[in-house]
Amino acid sequence: MLRNGGESRRVLRACEAGVLGLGSLYNTGTRVYTTRVAEAEKRRSRVRAGGEAVRRRIRERPRLRPRVYGYLTEEKESLRQGFAALFLSSTGELVAGIALAGIAGILDQLVGLAVLIPAAIGMRGAIFGAMGSRLSTAIQTGLFSFNLRRGVLAENVQAAAILSLISGVYLAFAARLLCDFLGVRTELTVFDYVVISTVGGIIAGVLLLGITVLVARLSVARGWDMDNIAAPMITACGDILTLPALVAATYLIGIPVFSNVLAGVLILIAVGVVVAAFRVGVPSLRRILAESLPILAMTGMVTILVGVALEDRKESFVALPALLILLPAFLQEGGALGGMLSSRLSSKIHLGLLAPRGLPPVATFRDFTLIYTFATGVYLFIGGASHWLAVALGALSPQLLAALGLGSGRLSPGFLTMLGVSALAGLIATTAAALAAYYGSILSYRAGLDPDTYGIPIITAAVDLLGFMSLIIALVVFHLV
Repeated sequence: MLRNGGESRRVLRACEAGVLGLGSLYNTGTRVYTTRVAEAEKRRSRVRAGGEAVRRRIRERPRLRPRVYGYLTEEKESLRQGFAALFLSSTGELVAGIALAGIAGILDQLVGLAVLIPAAIGMRGAIFGAMGSRLSTAIQTGLFSFNLRRGVLAENVQAAAILSLISGVYLAFAARLLCDFLGVRTELTVFDYVVISTVGGIIAGVLLLGITVLVARLSVARGWDMDNIAAPMITACGDILTLPALVAATYLIGIPVFSNVLAGVLILIAVGVVVAAFRVGVPSLRRILAESLPILAMTGMVTILVGVALEDRKESFVALPALLILLPAFLQEGGALGGMLSSRLSSKIHLGLLAPRGLPPVATFRDFTLIYTFATGVYLFIGGASHWLAVALGALSPQLLAALGLGSGRLSPGFLTMLGVSALAGLIATTAAALAAYYGSILSYRAGLDPDTYGIPIITAAVDLLGFMSLIIALVVFHLV
């Protein structure tokens, strides 16, 4: 028994030792496993923390972006509306360029008509662009109502109609006077100029008046910013409508007695309407006319000089139809960009968001950046499109081009050359438009005048003249003149 009992105790102790050994082994393994899991968990925590930090920095990235880039992000709706309006207007301007190329034969027959074309087109943009700017300010200040009998809309409609009539007569006398003074050859009499300019201006003006009112009404109904769409849309429509209207008016000249009588009647009506407006018109109408007539007179004189320069260098553009197609789009897109900037600055001045300082404040450079962003896309587009349109016209209708005396050799200087010409000249023209828009708005406000009335006409005069000069400079740089 004792032996068996001792044996049992030994077996029992051996078993206990084995169990303890297994337990010790199990506990050791457990400690190793737990340590490795803990280290892996710490690594995963660090990775999660790092990922969260990266995500937090990404979420906070807008606060780290440059001010200008952040401003463009905030203005994405303005970019969308502006680019849509500008590319739509550019397409219209290219149609006007094709129309200009199509009347090259008429320009050769009626020597001196080219002097009137930039001025007539620019005057439509100046009158109705300024009207659109005034209506945009009225919308933003809550003064606009769709009433054609009285109120802001009625006064602007009456002013635009009167200015269209009197500007046609004024441009006729200015064109003939400058041709005689500068020795530019012309076969048109002053009465011929009166009939072409006034009748063509009335036809285009009536249509533009309806378009401007429609744009204002749609802007109110759909919540559009009229500052972004009025200038390019009205400018494009003015180009498309003015050229055919002027061509149609040329059929009224050369008729014995009738042409001279018609010119005399138009002069008397224009003078009578202006006198009546100042005598019986409401104060707001008289103020618009009083502020508009001097600046439009200056604008007309400057744009007539552009026409004189075009008449002098007409052969360079006729030789390459792509340049003739580019010309209206190039001149008027500069005015449209400047008009957009002027409308924005004028609205901010009226709302007290912009102080009229001699040096542009930092906030103004954001608006400049927006305009340069528009210009980059627009000028590259019209440069490339002008090339392909000229090539397409040559391929589809070479007989028509030959009949018009266009493109006896090359139709275009080349795709890349057209891009370079348009981009270089566009950079110069946009800079001129930006400076004219800012200082035109500031100086008119400081003088106690309405910057909406003065901004766009000043831009039209500056950009048409400097824009044409910049285009000539680009042609010289690329050895095309």
